[in-house]
Amino acid sequence: MAEIKIKDKSFFIRDDIELQYPELIKLILNTESMDDEERQYWFDIMPSMSDEQIDRLFNILETERKKLEELEVKYQEEIKTLNDKHLIEWQEFQMKDSKNKIRQQEANDTEDNAEEVLNMLNNL
Repeated sequence: MAEIKIKDKSFFIRDDIELQYPELIKLILNTESMDDEERQYWFDIMPSMSDEQIDRLFNILETERKKLEELEVKYQEEIKTLNDKHLIEWQEFQMKDSKNKIRQQEANDTEDNAEEVLNMLNNL
């Protein structure tokens, strides 16, 4: 009997099953649709399952894995698109803010220069 440790949980699988169905075991260990008790249950009953039942379980879990992978890719693309959009919006906001600060500084400089010129003229 083989012991497979995942995180803090141990699963026990017959050696012949581990050798015969390594991909199915990997799918069972990684599926999000089972809890640890269900995983061990499937490992326990696999020796009594027919080849057709084994194939069906494999196909179900493989389809689930592929669908989740497709969803992950889709959502990563959507997240990237949203991040890009918000980055552009943030850059536009910063640009407007910078332009406003420049205008304000220019206005202050113009007022300061006008006062300096008037003071110089008054001192003549």
